[in-house]
Amino acid sequence: MKTSIASVCLSGPLADKLQSAANAGFGGVEIFENDLIGAPQDAKAIAQMMRDLGLECTMFQPFRDLEGMPEPQRSAAFARMERKFEIMDALGTDLVLLCSNCSPAALPDRQRMLDDLGELGELAARHGKRIGYEALAWGRHVNDHRDAWSLVRDVDHPSVGLVLDSFHSLARDIPSSSIGDIRSDKLFFVQLADAPRLSMDALSWSRHFRVLPGQGDWPVAEYVAAIQRTGYDGWFSLEIFNDQFRAGAASQLAVDGHRSLRFLEDEAVRVSGRQPVLPDRVAATSTEFIEFAASDEEAEEFAQYFRALGFTPVAKHRSKDVTRWKQGEINFVINSEPDGHAHSHEVVHGGSVCAIGLGVTDPDAAMERAKALGIQRFEQAVAPDEWDIAGVRGMGGSVLYLVDAAKSEAMWAEEFPHQQEEEGTAPLLTRIDHVAQTMQQGEFLSWLLFYHSLFDMDTTAQLEIADPMGLIYSQAVQNADRSVRFTLNGSLAHQSLSSRFIRNYFGAGVQHIALATDDIFKAAQSATEAGLPLLEIGPNYYDDIEARFGLEPKLLERLRAGNILYDRDEQGEYFQFYSRAVAKRVFFEVVQRRDYDAFGAANAAIRLSAQASHREPEWM
Repeated sequence: MKTSIASVCLSGPLADKLQSAANAGFGGVEIFENDLIGAPQDAKAIAQMMRDLGLECTMFQPFRDLEGMPEPQRSAAFARMERKFEIMDALGTDLVLLCSNCSPAALPDRQRMLDDLGELGELAARHGKRIGYEALAWGRHVNDHRDAWSLVRDVDHPSVGLVLDSFHSLARDIPSSSIGDIRSDKLFFVQLADAPRLSMDALSWSRHFRVLPGQGDWPVAEYVAAIQRTGYDGWFSLEIFNDQFRAGAASQLAVDGHRSLRFLEDEAVRVSGRQPVLPDRVAATSTEFIEFAASDEEAEEFAQYFRALGFTPVAKHRSKDVTRWKQGEINFVINSEPDGHAHSHEVVHGGSVCAIGLGVTDPDAAMERAKALGIQRFEQAVAPDEWDIAGVRGMGGSVLYLVDAAKSEAMWAEEFPHQQEEEGTAPLLTRIDHVAQTMQQGEFLSWLLFYHSLFDMDTTAQLEIADPMGLIYSQAVQNADRSVRFTLNGSLAHQSLSSRFIRNYFGAGVQHIALATDDIFKAAQSATEAGLPLLEIGPNYYDDIEARFGLEPKLLERLRAGNILYDRDEQGEYFQFYSRAVAKRVFFEVVQRRDYDAFGAANAAIRLSAQASHREPEWM
């Protein structure tokens, strides 16, 4: 796939945008007129800059309101276009984007549109240029790529072709199968964007809520597959209008953009039943372990919480100050080594989660896919007698280890041979239910793409959760059998719990870990008796759920006594209680699911309010 990106996607001066695009691996850039106008360099200097960076100017855009205009606007539009050809000469591109007319003055006369496009084709041919005609979803008379294609087809001029944009097609639910009618020699360019499903006018939707392929809800892979079946082998270019992206770093968006196109290319090939470009998305089978970096003092605090939750320190590492705590299928590791990655993480963030180990079926294929997607490999010196576990860089400088699921028992036996205490025979907590990661809102879509493109995981709908100090946005990624789940949380509100966590933690990371139990009441009682600092839930909550769900008094009293939250939907029930935060950073949730697949979002605001009432002074 020949990859391009529109300069409008990226933030900053045009020179910085070009550098970011080149660094990320793009072959070309569409130059947006406003970026060129605002640049201190002239068009020839921009063209030289692109050549020096190994970039091709794939298209100049946009040109508006030409076909079907009355006089004198029509003559003025043709004169403007001729001047644009001069700019294109300087930029070194032969293709200009002509958007379907949106002017109230545009006439609905189809023959007049054909005549205008034909005359424009003649003008372009004399200048050695090509016109790419695109149907805008809000075009006055042409707002469907089928109508745009019928005009291009009937004009049948070698200098006039079609530009397809996935946003304009998919926003109007135009079947991708209709692309099969388009001749590949008349398809001059393809622009790509994804988007969340929203109920709003197409113009506002397009200008503010486009996202990268793989970050939204649309079948963009099917769209691309339909284009490839025509025989088209030209540029696939990202055109993203998004307020969040414009406020973010151009370098990160460019990296994400190139990753999204690599992911999309592979998905489109699979849709078509052809040989995949990349190894399969990684099948994650379990959350094998969570590693905590902690000083000796903070390690003691973690140990107190672990014991209160029913964990046992079962073994020490063969040569390092690292302890394995276990309960059921859950493995926690406390790393207090005075050097290495965990130590560096602890110096920056304090006692916190520095690594997560996921059980996978094929670590080598997983690393090959990660490399192809531009995901950075984690490397650290490994002693000759230690296991060399494959890993990639994760959120906030943490590590995501990819553990060979078939060899995990051998790994634990060999790496942690020094036995300590015997694990209890009847664990109350059985496995890790989900891991909640908190990040800047600007990183949210980046990490969503990271998980969705690397792992065989689906995504839930994005939720807005009411924090007492502002909204928090939350979305989950999870595998098919729900043995691995991550919830991603971000907020633009300066004083929300998510934002305070990031300030206190100095970056993104794991804010809480949810642990599954088969008996929430016994788990809550055990934790209370063991001295686990619990998050206290106010009495009004229980009055509300009694009325809302019609709960029996005995059940209500048990919930109240354990500070247990409750939710119910059409499928089942959900019970949850929370600890206070360890080292003011990480807290724990204990959950019991009874045929319930969500995350208790109805209770999130209650939890956040309870936590807000316990704000630490430095968080005020």
